Amino acid sequence: MSDSNIVVVGGGFGGIYTVKNLAKKFKKNSGVKITLIDKNSYMTYMTELYEVAADRVDADAIQYDLQKLFCHRKNVNIVTDEVRNIDRKNKQVITKNGSYPYDYLVLSAGSEPNSFSTPGVEKYGYTLGSLEQAIKLKHAIEEHIRLGAVETDSSKRKSLLTLAVVGSGFTGIEMIGELIDWKKILAKENKIDPSEIKLTLIEMAPTLMNMLDRKDADKGEKYLIKHGVEILKNTSVVSIGDDSIDFKDGSKFSTSTLIWTAGIKAPDQVNKFGLQQGRGGRILVNKQGQSLDDEKIYVLGDVSLTDEDGSGKGQPQTVQGAEAGSKVAAKNIALAISGQKTTAEFEGKYSGFVVSIGSKYAVAHLGKNTHLSGFFAQAVKHMINFMYFFQITNAYYFLRYLRHEFFNTRNERNMFHGYISRQGNVLWSLPARLFLGATWLVDVSQKISGKGSWFANKLRLTSFDWLVTNTTSGASAAGSDATSSTATTAKATFSLSYEYGNQPMLIFKHMPKWYYNITKFMIPNTDVAFFMQKAMTIFELLIGLALVFGLFTWLASAASVAFVAIFSLSSMFYWTNIWMIPMAIAAMNGSGRIFGLDKYIIPWIRKHFVNWWYGKEKAIYK
Repeated sequence: MSDSNIVVVGGGFGGIYTVKNLAKKFKKNSGVKITLIDKNSYMTYMTELYEVAADRVDADAIQYDLQKLFCHRKNVNIVTDEVRNIDRKNKQVITKNGSYPYDYLVLSAGSEPNSFSTPGVEKYGYTLGSLEQAIKLKHAIEEHIRLGAVETDSSKRKSLLTLAVVGSGFTGIEMIGELIDWKKILAKENKIDPSEIKLTLIEMAPTLMNMLDRKDADKGEKYLIKHGVEILKNTSVVSIGDDSIDFKDGSKFSTSTLIWTAGIKAPDQVNKFGLQQGRGGRILVNKQGQSLDDEKIYVLGDVSLTDEDGSGKGQPQTVQGAEAGSKVAAKNIALAISGQKTTAEFEGKYSGFVVSIGSKYAVAHLGKNTHLSGFFAQAVKHMINFMYFFQITNAYYFLRYLRHEFFNTRNERNMFHGYISRQGNVLWSLPARLFLGATWLVDVSQKISGKGSWFANKLRLTSFDWLVTNTTSGASAAGSDATSSTATTAKATFSLSYEYGNQPMLIFKHMPKWYYNITKFMIPNTDVAFFMQKAMTIFELLIGLALVFGLFTWLASAASVAFVAIFSLSSMFYWTNIWMIPMAIAAMNGSGRIFGLDKYIIPWIRKHFVNWWYGKEKAIYK
């Protein structure tokens, strides 16, 4: 097998997935080199652009550094450069700063907004096709609302405080939905009534959200209307000005913020590649994902067009389509390199569609007959994102996604209405951490020395009856009274607090049979038991010290929960002490950073571990 160079252009959903697939297929083949070229040093999670544009998350929440995505793929080379052309004769990708030879080329160049040559879109309108455009739109909305709030001229004020979205596809609906959430926040920040901020959705067709089943689309439309969105159907925009829009019927619409999401097309750069193009400039491909002009060039995602039914429309431009295309391209390239026929074919199968309308509501059509709306539809959307992180095997960005979408969101903008998110300090959990740590230290102090020492070769695990030498049968059956040697004549009383004069009740009077069998297997004799006694005592001491000094607090708190569970199942723990579990969970909420060593240690470890494991982020990769 001869050496092969595979060049992938575009670090979007399809490009990343293709490179991951290829790197896995050829990880044991040093002769295959894979080069990923993108104009940015990071992947932009394009399906979440609207969250940046509407200030739900910061820009870095959807920036995934390419080094961190491919740090352990030794056969992958990352290049930050701009592709200018393709020299098919010499099989080279020509970039702004050089050229790269290829044996197989994968084009996953994505798409860009399509203005359909509507006058004024580029000059006065705002689009949502890149991270830069999302940031620009966010700043424009903030500026226009700020100016509108202090404007005394009624017509100018109305124009500045009106936000209009053209197009009711995925991007348009998700953007207008996010503006519903942001509207109240903007109004509060600028000291105006929320009703003054007008939201309008403009659609040329007679219906909205035509990628969905009508039943689901109607639910979405009702939600928009309920939340004050003005909907203009059968309305065509013919030109855009500084503070108004001209409609086809001759009427005008007053707005200074026009967000254009009416369609997408292939990037203009694709026109220079000399490959056959179809609707929207998309490159025509066969069922194997290859360009009709060159079998060595594979095209996938938004920039490709597979005309299976002959209509010229091609497959929907979605993440599902990009992933399906990447699987076909990776498999066929692997077959071609091994000298086999390229048999993998693209199939336009889609498991469903989900459209978010703000942070708390969504509509979904899954499979043939599953229709969801509200919380459960929003949950499905997040599950789809989880699956993508699993597919590209990146835990780092999965955890960041959880933080940005659920745990550190601002203004209650998540599907749980902010109940699980935190932005404030955790000072109030400091007493919980200190008290829990002190409890462990007081408890373990009696086990370190004196008559009750657990370091002496005297059995303290008396509830483990098979270890007790003075039993007549050597070992009682599982489920017998394991606490008989320590039982008192007082009747055990259930209580969650200490009651004077009463014997506290054990959580488990008898060990559960399954736990009895596991423990007997793990601690079969007294020698092991003596070792476990000493080890558990040391661990208790370390947990107590870690909690008191705020060092590795999350792990120490988790260990507290685990130890309480072990002691409880072992018939060694009372209901009056069950408070330790919720106390430990409370201490896990970053309490080690308040008057604790975690304030210094955790950032240091995170920085150096991330750099060691994933590599250091750079603005340019060569």
